[in-house]
Amino acid sequence: MHRANLLIEAFRSFGAADGVTLASIRQTGATAVFTSLHEVPCGEEWPLASIVQRRDELSQAGLVWHAAESLPVSEEIKTRTGDFERHIENYRTSLRHLGEAGISVVLYNFMPALDWVRTDVAHKMEDGAEALLFDPVKFAAFDLFVIGREGAEKSLPQAEVAAASRFWAGLSKGKRTEFAQLVLGFFPGAQATMSPAELKGILARYREISAGQMRANLVAFLEAVAPAAEASGVRMAIHPDDPPFPILGLPRIVSTEDDIKRILEAVNSPSNGLCYCSGSLGARADNELVGMVERYGDRIHAVHLRSVQRNPDGTFHEAPHLAGNANMPAIVAALLKQQAKRRAQGRRDWQLAFRPDHGHVLLDDLLKPRPACPGYSLLGRLRGLAEIRGLQHGLSHLLPS
Repeated sequence: MHRANLLIEAFRSFGAADGVTLASIRQTGATAVFTSLHEVPCGEEWPLASIVQRRDELSQAGLVWHAAESLPVSEEIKTRTGDFERHIENYRTSLRHLGEAGISVVLYNFMPALDWVRTDVAHKMEDGAEALLFDPVKFAAFDLFVIGREGAEKSLPQAEVAAASRFWAGLSKGKRTEFAQLVLGFFPGAQATMSPAELKGILARYREISAGQMRANLVAFLEAVAPAAEASGVRMAIHPDDPPFPILGLPRIVSTEDDIKRILEAVNSPSNGLCYCSGSLGARADNELVGMVERYGDRIHAVHLRSVQRNPDGTFHEAPHLAGNANMPAIVAALLKQQAKRRAQGRRDWQLAFRPDHGHVLLDDLLKPRPACPGYSLLGRLRGLAEIRGLQHGLSHLLPS
């Protein structure tokens, strides 16, 4: 398999506020970037001029804007309340503008109220590096004692409630405040200044929305925007829930293979596809990571590669990219086979781009301020990119050319 047939190497950039510069990304060897117009409020349209300006900034740095990550979906759209119709029209306009500018992949998620969450941002690994970790007991304490969600005690397993109560009782007043600020400030989809009361108010908007209604809202959104995406040559890729199970009593509808199958079948458009995230999906033991690539490879439009380590106590943490529970060699081999299949079919979109996700904080990055978005240190992701680069080059010699 020739190098030109390999997966495109990409890196995530958070724009001007990102401490990882475009020059640094270029030096990782990545050629493409997943980024967004973070300055545009959620629900508003992305101006064509702003898209072109961002694309050209990347081009001048020797990089290609491969995917818009993400074009966010507003809470109004997810709940179909308030100004949701205007937001949908703005979304269609943004898709058309991205297509005009040559950006053909758009990532988004349909996680209610919150984006991905963790309870620890500096879990110490044996080698001294720091990793992200999710602890269901600590998150239950956040739910019970920081947010004080109505009905939380009855909705959580009683053993978890008891363990969360012990954890909370063992914290001093200062440590309780520190823990609350850490978890509240971690939500990538929320403002760092969000208070427990504000989050509780957002949760109230979903009180009457079941998982079935949430699925119906997603299908209605896709039916409204997929035609605009298809006409603009844009492929939309939904990101799985992270973690892939309910939190804070919220419905999660992109967590399992069955969820993905339902979404892809509900709107059978080439513009309705998947962002394959091996880490998000891998936090559930019942998700067959390699099989999902084999079964849904023709609808995968973007790839996030990382591995998590699921632990007996119910926690999981970000593992090194070639360790943990994900069989990364088998995953990459399956992606390369799918890519070759798509090329043989004559698909213009045959080549996929991946980015290494959620790297550890290690080496000199341990001496620097934490990145604005946890999990996005430079050197940890560089290590992951280098490991996967070597992996796919090695595998390419074992696969048919």
